[in-house]
Amino acid sequence: MWTYLAMIIGFAGVIKGADLLVSGASQLARRLHVSDLVIGLTVVSFGTSLPELSVGIFAAATGKTEIAVSNVLGSNICNILLILGISSVIFPLSITRGTVWKEIPLSLLAAILVAVMANDRLIDQCQFSALTRIDGLVLMAFFIVFISYVFAMAQNVKGLDQHLPEKPHSLPKTVLMMIAGLICLVIGSDWAVKGAIHLAGALGVSESLIGLTVVAVGTSLPELATSAVAAYRKNAEIAVGNVVGSNIFNIFFILGISSIIRPLPFQSRDNVDVGATIVASVLLSSCAFTGKRRVIDRWEGAVFLTLYVTYILIRIRGG
Repeated sequence: MWTYLAMIIGFAGVIKGADLLVSGASQLARRLHVSDLVIGLTVVSFGTSLPELSVGIFAAATGKTEIAVSNVLGSNICNILLILGISSVIFPLSITRGTVWKEIPLSLLAAILVAVMANDRLIDQCQFSALTRIDGLVLMAFFIVFISYVFAMAQNVKGLDQHLPEKPHSLPKTVLMMIAGLICLVIGSDWAVKGAIHLAGALGVSESLIGLTVVAVGTSLPELATSAVAAYRKNAEIAVGNVVGSNIFNIFFILGISSIIRPLPFQSRDNVDVGATIVASVLLSSCAFTGKRRVIDRWEGAVFLTLYVTYILIRIRGG
């Protein structure tokens, strides 16, 4: 019983830790006279992916590679089908032209890249498949290209500074916030991963399945909160951009850094999840051309939610 409670507390700690670390880093950046634009594009933009990052790094470092891989794939599927599904049911989400033709295709490319890199056994007839350290370096190189693109288009994007703190805290408080956030992230990740492993053993299912479901949804809560609130406030650009940007960040950076720490073995069954990630990205792209042009309608959101529930049930039955 304590293990499951610790897992829940761990997820809460990861989310709160991410919030404290982002807030503290934003405050520190302000004190160093870093522009709002730079803060928005770096600290705040990737803040919602810190839970996936901390869990992924901890899982890779401790040898729990199944969770490291499934957490990223599950989070990306959850981001599109569950989070955008809920958000578009709240309010139809318009998609900008740039997102349709640049960012969503880049997210799709990231998923396809993982499918190619991780299938050594299928492509090169190797004895095993894995995301190696070289693959991780390639993913990190793509991440640098993505960051360069984000900075290049930054002048045309509004609302990047809406989550920044308005009043600066004292320096001691700022430092304490960052330290507390880092501690929460480390301890929370430890408890969340250990709890997920125990839950997998208790239910007699694979760690991969727990990573795809419990861990993925748990670490995606910040994206859910951000996109749902943005949809409620009718700020579709942030709702959609948050999800697509998070998906790109998850694959290029989190899988990249995780596989550099430790090569990530890739099982044949993981192709189902990579395929689901690719299909979800294709469906998101198709929303720009079905119904209202470049809008995710409420009925499309309902379809996304139905597909997510169906996918989870299929994965549970498959173990």
